Amino acid sequence: MRLNPAASPHPAAPPQPPRPWPRPPACLPAGWLDRPPANARVSVAGIVILRQRPGTAKGVIFLTLEDETGIVNVIIWRKIYEQFRRAVIAGRLLRITGPIQRGDGVTHVIAEQVEDISPMLDLLLAEQGRSGDPAFAPSPEMG
Repeated sequence: MRLNPAASPHPAAPPQPPRPWPRPPACLPAGWLDRPPANARVSVAGIVILRQRPGTAKGVIFLTLEDETGIVNVIIWRKIYEQFRRAVIAGRLLRITGPIQRGDGVTHVIAEQVEDISPMLDLLLAEQGRSGDPAFAPSPEMG
């Protein structure tokens, strides 16, 4: 018996994340960060909404990323910051890879790799990215 790959997923399968905008390959949506076990290595991506470098943190940088499902807290240790400095400072859209850390009801991703994927933001405005997407439909007021 050959399975049809185009068939709908099994009813007990977890729901698939929404894909209304160009998502980096193999990234876990923020809303799914509760699913992997602690210390699992994951990749997350999102728009940088906060960069913090407290003076008392001894070179640690805290980032907050946001995607369409929620926010991701990221910890970047000094050694990783020095390796990926340009991306950490200038990136508007980042992909972070590292283990999940949980404690006191808060989930963080500890950065091992930081990739600036800001050019993907241009895909949101590209004509091919808009076709058939109701998010880009003109409002009735605009005619």
